Amino acid sequence: MRKSFDSLSGLVTSNIQSNPLSGDVYIFLNRRRTQLKLLQWDGDGFTVYYKRLERGTYEKPALQNHGCISITYQQLQHIFQGNTMKRKYQRKRYQHPSDNC
Repeated sequence: MRKSFDSLSGLVTSNIQSNPLSGDVYIFLNRRRTQLKLLQWDGDGFTVYYKRLERGTYEKPALQNHGCISITYQQLQHIFQGNTMKRKYQRKRYQHPSDNC
């Protein structure tokens, strides 16, 4: 998860054979599935969104060729929220003690 804009766009080009300037969002997960990065070209530059979980893991969708898959915005939201797409339950997430009111 040390890669930034140029390295991530290079991975998209070389490993997926896709154009990182297409406007698509590319998702990168670390091996433990506790961190993710999103890469998107927004017209005049790259945007990187990075999130690290304090507790729990992200669900890894079933991959297709070259380790890539197309998902909908709703499926991406499920991944962020910790909902599994296979079974209907919430994955564990960190909750700050002040949020338990």
